[in-house]
Amino acid sequence: MSDTIDLALGVLDHQIVDADDYRCGKVDDLELEGLQGGSPRVEAILVGAPAWKGRGIMGRLAAALVRGRMVRVPWSEVSGLDSAVRLKKPARELRLGRADARARPLVAWLPGAH
Repeated sequence: MSDTIDLALGVLDHQIVDADDYRCGKVDDLELEGLQGGSPRVEAILVGAPAWKGRGIMGRLAAALVRGRMVRVPWSEVSGLDSAVRLKKPARELRLGRADARARPLVAWLPGAH
């Protein structure tokens, strides 16, 4: 993986895919370290409605309306970046994809839902 990444274009809002090629969420925000020292680095991916609070007034409003929890996935669990953020472990080990798993039986009958 390259050391230089355009976070806005290459990571934020991208699909997260686990080690089993299971789509398990989207990148809602990133936890950054080293901004003050001039060596910024991504520490974690944040997934879930509480992460939307940093996206302005509409994000705060949406986070207030949508119940849920935020999941923090350490950046060290990222195996690669392409059209998606790819993880080293299955979603369940990282506490991701629970809502998707609950919704799957409800939408499985829709064309293209697989």
